[in-house]
Parts: sequence; structure tokens; C-alpha cells
Amino acid sequence: MIRAWLHQHWHALILTIKRLLSAPVTNLLSILVMGIAISLPVGVLTLMENLHTISGQISISPQISLFLKQHATQDDIDHIRTKLEENKLVARYQFVSKDQALYQLQLDNGLSEAVHNLVHNPLPDAFVVDIQDVSADVIDQLRADMQTWSAIEHAQFDSAWAKRLEALMNFSRMLVFVLLTLLSIAIVAVMFNTIRLQILTRQTEIEVSKLIGATDAFIRRPFLYFGALQGFAGGITAWLIITFVLQILNDELQAIAGLYAMDLQLHTTGYGDTLSLLLFTTWLGWLGARASVASHLWQIEPR
Repeated sequence: MIRAWLHQHWHALILTIKRLLSAPVTNLLSILVMGIAISLPVGVLTLMENLHTISGQISISPQISLFLKQHATQDDIDHIRTKLEENKLVARYQFVSKDQALYQLQLDNGLSEAVHNLVHNPLPDAFVVDIQDVSADVIDQLRADMQTWSAIEHAQFDSAWAKRLEALMNFSRMLVFVLLTLLSIAIVAVMFNTIRLQILTRQTEIEVSKLIGATDAFIRRPFLYFGALQGFAGGITAWLIITFVLQILNDELQAIAGLYAMDLQLHTTGYGDTLSLLLFTTWLGWLGARASVASHLWQIEPR
């Protein structure tokens, strides 16, 4: 029984491949449309994922600046360093002494004469703390907690900037989700119409098959394989488009990165994401075919 079931599916698959090859231009155009449609949201999502790597290299991660009190001792500095090392939200930190800050101020602003005339150093010791990729509210709460540490005079964090960045990322994700939903519906609709046309052109063949006792499952199986294979091919096309576009962008990005002595590179989708893409597009093709078969096949009855 299992052998007969496998034979039926193999027969349906071979028949589907023959139908695909019988109209190569039409089917290639349909696959290309599906690939272009699905590559838009997936490509944007891939670029957003690459943003994390690039942002890490150009140092735009959220930071908290901890300014110590003027009378802070070495023990206070060591105590703060220990608390920072124990905090899981802290990615890295850097201690900037008051002398180092004053020297840097003199170099950056050309205030050597003014700095030289200072009676004492008015700048405090400070820690510059890089925070893990968490929400702005969590970072703001962390800043408030650090503000309560005994040797801290002021803890500074640009929460407005972080919240704007977070809102922009959330908007981008929602835009990708809406775009993916709309284009997925369009792909299902295209496949629905394609299978509908195939059913109409093979109406006589379907009637004869029903007359000799073919079941609905046997008749609809090639149409479902047709939709799934076109969806799978559309996913491969989308992956090829994304890879090609990222390669072009990488060539331009390398030229820019060379000017800043940085190694920046956009990576294409990983194995897991690629597999998810192919499964998703295959499912979309199957879904469109399944809906079309369910809507039109029952209307054809042998006369």
C-alpha cells in the first residue's frame, strides 16, 4: 500500500515537471515575479540584520556615562569597576581618568593655554559604559540604578536618542511584516489564477479521469505539486536576487570602508534563514494551488 502511495506521488511529480517544461517562458516569468516579490521584504530584513554588525564597528551602541564625585577614591573606582563587570547588561566599559579627560580636551579643542592656566583639574573621573542590545526603557532603568551608587555624581544616558532609534527599528520591522504579508497574498493570488487557468484548459481531461474512476485526490495532486514547485523555484530566485544585490552593495561598501580603515561586509541569509525562505515560498505556492483546486475542481463533473 505504501509502495502504491509513493508511486502515485512520483507519477504526479513527473507529470508536474512535464507541465512546467511544456510552457517554459510562461512558468519562468511566473517564478521570476514570485522571486522578485518575496525578495523585497526578505532583502530588507537581511539588511536590518546586517545593521547590527555594521553598527558594532562604527560604535553606535547605547552608552551610559558615569561621572564620579570629585572626592572619589581608588577604592570607589575599583568598587564601580567590580559592579560593572558583574552586570550582565554591560557589554564593555572604559575608565577615563580626570587627567586623561583634561589632556584629551586640550588636544581636541586647542585649549592648551586655557588648560595650562587652570589652578586645578575641574573634570571628574568617568566610566563610559557600552550597554547590551536591550530596550531604551531597560537602559533608562539601569541608568537610574547607577545614579544611586555612592561615588556617582551623575549618570548620563541619551534616552531620547535610543528611543528614537528603537522606534525606527520597530517601524522598519512592522513595515517589513506588512510588505511581506501583502506580497504573500499577491503570490497566493497569482498561483490561484495560474492553477485556475490550468484546470480550465484541462477540463476535458479531468472529466475523462473522473469517468474512469479517478479520485479527487488523484486529480488535484499534480496541481498541488505544480504550485509547490513554483513556490520553491520562486524562493530560490529570491535568494539569488538577494545574494546578487548584496554582492553589488558589498563592492561599494568596501570602497567606503577602505576610506575609514574598517572591514565592513554584508552577509547574505544563513542556512537556517534560507531553508525557512524556501519552505515559506513552497507553502505559499501550495496554498494558492490548494485554494484554487478547492474552488474550481468540484465544479467539473462528467456529463
